[in-house]
Amino acid sequence: MPACDALALLATHVKSDPTYRPVKDDQSERWHLCTRRGDFEIVTTGPKWYDTRARHGGGGAIDLAIYLLDVPFVDAVKLLTRKAAPHGSDHPQGLAADP
Repeated sequence: MPACDALALLATHVKSDPTYRPVKDDQSERWHLCTRRGDFEIVTTGPKWYDTRARHGGGGAIDLAIYLLDVPFVDAVKLLTRKAAPHGSDHPQGLAADP
């Protein structure tokens, strides 16, 4: 799963930064987001991510969930599985709603 898709599942608010100009990879994007742990500025490139403020990065949706939400591995997997579970084709959001 691309890190930008994981951000949409994990954050309470996420916004792309249209002023960001990638330096190394044209596919990179910068995001401003809020979670229950606070505000973050994350650069994503495919499955990789980097928190520009904390100078910490990683790879994969599970690693990102653990970092952003400060949850154990098993909880991160359960959360992502639940939120990424598709609803029926008639569901307006297409993704599982927050319980």
